[in-house]
Parts: sequence; structure tokens; C-alpha cells
Amino acid sequence: MGLFGKLRKKVLTDTTPIQLVVIAYLILIFITFFLLTLPIFYQKNAKPGWLDTFFLSVSSVSVTGLTTVPLQHVLNHWGIILLEFLFQVGGFGVTMLTTVMMILSGKKISLHQRQMIQVDMNQPRLSGTVRLSYSIFILMVMLQLMFGVIFSLYFSWQQGWTHLKSAFFNGFYISVTAVTNAGFDITGSSLAPYEHNYLFLLIVMLLIIIGGIGFPVLVEGYQWLMFKMHDHGRGVFRFSLFSKLAVFFALIFFISGALMIFLTEIKGQLASESWPQKIMTAMFYSASTRNAGLQLESLKHFQTATLLVFSLLMFIGASPSSVGGGVRTTTVGILLLYLAAFIRGRRHVNIFGRRIGDDDIQKAIVVTNLSILLCLTAVLILSVTEKYSLVSLIFEVTAAFGTTGLSLGITAGLSLVGKWVIICLMFIGRVGMLYLLLLFVSKKEQDFNYRYPSEKVIIG
Repeated sequence: MGLFGKLRKKVLTDTTPIQLVVIAYLILIFITFFLLTLPIFYQKNAKPGWLDTFFLSVSSVSVTGLTTVPLQHVLNHWGIILLEFLFQVGGFGVTMLTTVMMILSGKKISLHQRQMIQVDMNQPRLSGTVRLSYSIFILMVMLQLMFGVIFSLYFSWQQGWTHLKSAFFNGFYISVTAVTNAGFDITGSSLAPYEHNYLFLLIVMLLIIIGGIGFPVLVEGYQWLMFKMHDHGRGVFRFSLFSKLAVFFALIFFISGALMIFLTEIKGQLASESWPQKIMTAMFYSASTRNAGLQLESLKHFQTATLLVFSLLMFIGASPSSVGGGVRTTTVGILLLYLAAFIRGRRHVNIFGRRIGDDDIQKAIVVTNLSILLCLTAVLILSVTEKYSLVSLIFEVTAAFGTTGLSLGITAGLSLVGKWVIICLMFIGRVGMLYLLLLFVSKKEQDFNYRYPSEKVIIG
């Protein structure tokens, strides 16, 4: 065994799967940074500085969408195509794409690689992770291709068939950025030209929700559909508790978010709009703020209360095991269920005929509290180093942590410290707070095999 083989064996022996996944993302960021330093991806004399390039690298790998430079004036068509490729890598995960390539090449996937897939996709069990990765990849790629063609044909019909090339370029970009929840704006107007095209916006919202609902939910949905087509009523299909919770809380946060946006803007931005436009705007931003980062107009026109609602939705983010970031819907949902059970005097959290484990409740409490502490610390640092309003800083921090490409226009004007704070938040938002904590736990560290006597403490 050579030096490289010995080094590889030592790394695999001493490093946990979580640490390997985080290292893989760091390596991917630096590879992306190298690619983005090449002048082939930029317009003439438009190449940004190294920090702005690194910022763009982290933002693209984490599928956030925040940029310090106007992409429509910086990147050329090759640069935008590179971004679309990076959306796939960042959204699906580096281990999923590696797994797909190994399956296509006929290579055997080792136990350690399966453990990395399990960690990267946040799966509770090791079995079925390879099949899950392959199924999700095929499903998501087919969605992007299908709606890319639909959007392209629509743009061609709308703009005239002489603009076929431009229509296909923009159609596939919107399809990719919606499915992967990447909020990069390459036109300077995002989806503003289509704010009155309700069918188009509904389709985009559907793709955003599909990308953020969670990969296991999509696979179980497909399995349920196949079951209904071939079973003919002879059996019962059972969804996992995760899928039920992910769909339930995604629906709860979508409806409550739309309602709060509607109420806070009924006498503001929505006052002059028709009722269908009021409802569509509230629904669209409720979906987009939880991870996609697409917008219909300038966010500076919204009320302060609405911007805080946006910040809350961005902080919550998407479901686990999805293309999204944030503290995650099921995390907040389990915390709310625990609070409701505690207030009602119940010792256990029960839902859908199942009891949620104490370890999952503990994780939800820890992750939520530490995420709040992280964002508050970031806001505190930025309030010292930046000259912008507190609302703008809160909005920027939650957008970065939730990997949502929305901003009040302050990203480009951040100081050196401010940009590094946002870079760290984007990376943590993509990797996840729980995995960041477990990153520093080595294989040798184990729980104690004994317990101390318990004693009551006065609380409250």
C-alpha cells in the first residue's frame, strides 16, 4: 500500500461520516472558486475580486442566491451554465451525485460511502440510501427537463419564435433555479415580468415546493402512485412519519405565512392590487421566502412587519433532506408540538398515531436554540460593522442562514467582516446546524456508561 493509500485509510478510520461530508463540501467550494476565477465565464473586463468570487462560490454551492455583484452584468452565458451545474451539485448533494456516477459506471459502493450518503441525505437508516439517491436524482432531473421545455415553449410563443434560443436558455434556467431553490437573479428583475401570469407563477411555486418538501417525501409519493396504479385496492400503503410531518408542517407554514403576509400588506404593497393579485402575491412569497429567493417586485416597498415575517419564514427554511436550508420545518414543527404537549400537561408528543422520540425532541430544541443564538450573534456583529438598518441586517442574516437569495440590496455594500459573516451563515445553513455540532465529535468520544443521581431544580 502506497503513501496515498495509507493516508486514505487513516482518514477513513479516524474521520466520522459527518466530518467527511463537511470536508467534501469545503473541497467543492474551493473547486468552484477555482472555476469561477477563470475568465471564460465572465463578460469582458467584468471579473470580480477574489472575495466576491469566493462569496459567489459559497452561495452557488449552498444554492443560496445572494451575490455581491450583479450577475447580469458580470457572467456570460457560459458562466450562467456553470451556475446551473453548481445548483445541481449543491442542491442534490455531492454524495448523491457521486453515487449516481458510481452506479452508472458499474462501481461497487462501499459501506463507508453508504454512511456518507446516509449523513448527507439526513436519513435515519442505512438501508435503501443508494436506491433513494438514484431515484431522487432521476425524478428531479426529469422535472427540470420537462418544465424547462414547457417554459421554453411558453417564452417562444410569448416572445416570437425568432427568439427561440433565448427562450430555451431562460426557460431551462427558471426550471433549474425553481427546482433546486436557487434564488440567483440573472436578469435584474427576477420574475417581475410575470407577476400577473398566475398559471406560470403557480407552476413555479409547485416546483419550489417540490424542491423543498424533502427527497424521501418525493420518493414515497412516487411509490404511492405506483402502488395505486398496480395494487387495485388489495393492500394499504403506509407513509413514513417523516413524510407525514414534512407535508403537514410545509402546508401549515405555507398557509400561515401567506396569511401573515396578506394581513401585514393589505394596506401596504397589496392595497392597489386586485384580489387575485393580492392572494397570489401572498402565496408566492410564502413559498419563495422559505428557500427559493425568487421575487416579483422590489422588497424595499414592503412594510417592516412583512419583512420580519419574511425573515421568520427564511429562518424556518425547507424540509430536511431537501435542496433547502434553514433550521428546517420538521425541527420547528416538533418543537411546537412539544410546547403544545407541555402546556397540556402531557409527557409525550403524539401525532399521526405515533410517538416522537425523546432524542428527536432534544435535537429539535438544541438545533432551534443554537440557530437562534447563531443568527442573533451574526446580527450583533453586523450591527457593529455595517451602516444599514437593523431590519436590513436581520433580513440579510436570515436569508443567508435559510439559503434564500433575497436581500434588501445591502449585500454588495457589506464590509469585509460582513461578507465573511454571510459566507459562514450560508455554509452552515446548507450543511445544517446539527451536523455543524457533530462535526467536532470524534469517533472515540462516546456517552458515559453510567448515570449520576438526578435532583430537582427550580425552573421559572
